[in-house]
Amino acid sequence: MSEQVKLKPNGGYPMHTFEDVREIYYPYIHNEDDRKMIKAAYEYANGKHAGIFRKSGEPYVQHLIEVAYICASLQSGPVTIAAAFLHDVVEDTDTSIETISKLFGEETARLVDSLTKIQRLKLSHRTQEDFEAEDRRKIFLGMAKDLRVIIIKLADRLHNMRTIEALKPERQHALARETLDVFAPIAHRLGIYRIESELEDLSLKVEKPNEYKEISEKLNKSIKNRSKALNNLKKKIADFLIEENIQFDIESRIKSIYSIYKKMYIKGHTFEEIYDVLALRIITNTEINCYEVLGLIHAHFKPIPGRFKDYIAMPKPNMYQSLHTSIIAGDGNVFEVQIRTKEMDEVAETGVAAHWRYKENSHYNAKEEQKEIEEKLHWFRDFVSISKNQSASAKEYMESLSKDIFEANVYVFTPKGKVIDLPAGSTPIDLAYRIHTKIGDNIVGAIVNNQLVPIGTSLKTGDIVEIKTSNTASGPNESWLNMVKTSTAKSRIRKFLQKKNQDLMRDDKIAKGKQSCIDFFRDRDMNEKEMLDLLGTDNVLNNYQCKNIGDLFVMISQHNITPGQICDYLGIRRKEKEDLTLSKKQNFDDDKCPVSVENQSGLKITLGNCCTPIPGDLIVGYVTKGKGITVHRCDCPNVSNAKQRLIDVHWKQNLKSEAYPVDIILECSDRNSLIADILNLLNSIKIRCTEINARLHQSTLSCSIYCQIYVKDVNELQKVFSVLKNLKDVNEIRRIFH
Repeated sequence: MSEQVKLKPNGGYPMHTFEDVREIYYPYIHNEDDRKMIKAAYEYANGKHAGIFRKSGEPYVQHLIEVAYICASLQSGPVTIAAAFLHDVVEDTDTSIETISKLFGEETARLVDSLTKIQRLKLSHRTQEDFEAEDRRKIFLGMAKDLRVIIIKLADRLHNMRTIEALKPERQHALARETLDVFAPIAHRLGIYRIESELEDLSLKVEKPNEYKEISEKLNKSIKNRSKALNNLKKKIADFLIEENIQFDIESRIKSIYSIYKKMYIKGHTFEEIYDVLALRIITNTEINCYEVLGLIHAHFKPIPGRFKDYIAMPKPNMYQSLHTSIIAGDGNVFEVQIRTKEMDEVAETGVAAHWRYKENSHYNAKEEQKEIEEKLHWFRDFVSISKNQSASAKEYMESLSKDIFEANVYVFTPKGKVIDLPAGSTPIDLAYRIHTKIGDNIVGAIVNNQLVPIGTSLKTGDIVEIKTSNTASGPNESWLNMVKTSTAKSRIRKFLQKKNQDLMRDDKIAKGKQSCIDFFRDRDMNEKEMLDLLGTDNVLNNYQCKNIGDLFVMISQHNITPGQICDYLGIRRKEKEDLTLSKKQNFDDDKCPVSVENQSGLKITLGNCCTPIPGDLIVGYVTKGKGITVHRCDCPNVSNAKQRLIDVHWKQNLKSEAYPVDIILECSDRNSLIADILNLLNSIKIRCTEINARLHQSTLSCSIYCQIYVKDVNELQKVFSVLKNLKDVNEIRRIFH
């Protein structure tokens, strides 16, 4: 149970005054200008919030005083304390950030602005899950910019949780869940145990009131039953430490209710199986003293095997340092003993706040402090990096934060001695991506504790890991996704595979577009080399806004342009005999022609093979010199730039029941018997297919199937499309241009 806050007789928390806040910061803030700024910030906030009350019934300024009190207790600087008083002024009153900057300085205004933006969460998501993820992402984005924003926000949330009973039950639960998901984990990672444990206990009291009550009762009973044994242990330890002339302070520590809850309800232990419910904390002068005390304790009491942890030699990622051991006292009771220096104890309680507490006349620089924090707290650097990644969705961001930062409990070393924390089950691949994306993409092996191991090997705390890379590495494959544990690694592997797949698809499109051009230019007596030389000129590439000939082939494969359009642009004509042969394919006598031209008769009319128009299509006529009129669909690319030679044409009324050729393409997932199924289906609905061929796309395991079918009109074509779309593995159908 948290012992940091003294409760009033009625069970509530004490209400502080500005004078109480001043008593805390006066001993370490001596500069009169800084003291005046803090007082002015309080008076300004008090005036702006005059007449405003909280749900609990207390004046709103009381909340601001308590937030400032908590920040001052952490020995925060004058700007942080001033911003704590002002953190709700812009959000709740008519004050602007510009006014804050003018009255209290640009630095204070920046902190208030970040805190204000966290409050103003503009959410427009469809699901509650997305809603919460985006909400929490914005909180972290605001906090990642400046550590002082985190400190103020933690203090703000702590006081809100202390007064949570004034809110409606549903709001209490929402606040408690968010506290456990967002604020307690960040307090833990910053090592601010004092705030972390209280936030967790207060949240558990709301979320699991029965379990909270059960543990609280057992804890009180255990304290009562074991207090005599604890005092006896204290006396025995004190006696032999005095005898050895070691300076020390000794105090008892009671495990938080939430920590006990996790061991009982998440890890499945009984209350009696938790050895460290009651612990002794021995605080001595030096690191050497810590090990001397440890040796003396093990000499006088029997230690429990496997329960010793040396966090001095290997600090936790939040800079926590201490020696932990569990011993059996003479009466058979088991107690945990923690041994640390005074400085270690301060860091253990207030974490990052103790390490970077405000020091007057030390040329304090917020940016330098932020940089130093990122260098020492490597997880914070990752936190900032993840928070700046705007390409990730809110859910992806929160998953990365939760798994890669908050759940990391395996500590490994690089060959240079740098400690990196990872989630349980992480592999050298996870470590490689944690260091840098390029290292992850190029990893080919790993040496763990001087032994070569597979890159999918699970790492353990204490492992020394060296990553081997190669610039010729083939890069990630699908199997890596099953090896890695961190969301960061999974995200970067997926991006690599997606790009690789896009490159393969592009290669496939280039090949398809190139083949279309080869076939088309062959009809114009040009071989492949001549075609490539022609299409690769700046003249052609610039006209179609392509950087290279590959881009041009991609556009052709996607039917954005056609080889025919390029030939028209270059003035290249097909061989005459071919033109005549093709034009005869659908020549009509005047009385049998399905198309009419106003005030014209006796003209030779041809349906264009490039777009295969059928009755029901919007059409236009193209006047061909000496060859009559060729009918095209209005959207045919081959007539898009020939307006001077276009004339109006119309489908005749009461057309005879004839069938017309249509060229279509089916984009499908490849499987056995697919073409046979397509032909059988067309036959079943009495549609004639005169040509069919397929091209397999190996990179995507898909295929494109080209068909020429005969239909009466657009309506019948739509029915054909509807039937084909119901066929298994047919993904898309469309008409094509040649």
